Amino acid sequence: MYLLDTNIWLERLLDQDRSEEVRHLIEQVNPERLHITAFSLYSIGIILSRLGETRAFTVFVRDLLLDGGVRCIRLDPSQLVRTAAVIDRFGLDFDDAYQYCAAEQHELELVSFDADFDRTDLRRRTPQDILRR
Repeated sequence: MYLLDTNIWLERLLDQDRSEEVRHLIEQVNPERLHITAFSLYSIGIILSRLGETRAFTVFVRDLLLDGGVRCIRLDPSQLVRTAAVIDRFGLDFDDAYQYCAAEQHELELVSFDADFDRTDLRRRTPQDILRR
């Protein structure tokens, strides 16, 4: 089971350099094994709306969450408190600490292009790592 970080989803949505790698991951892994945090979902909504891509956001939510089976998870307030300790311990920013805590809480492997996670005890994977399995 995998938690895909915000940058993974944006890589595909914005058709960036590693977009095809992300596409292969999404196509080859059962969507019920994929997770996104509510924080990532809202961040993606903010970014796409600023780019004038509200239709892309609607399609994203429909295709992945409503029809596709990707699961959206969130931290409750008691879990959210832990983000401060993670920020202090590993020197992460808030969004990375949120992803870290969500992956830890839900026992998910974190899939990200963000090397900041390499400073933590939670092993980060890339889409290519998952595809090689």
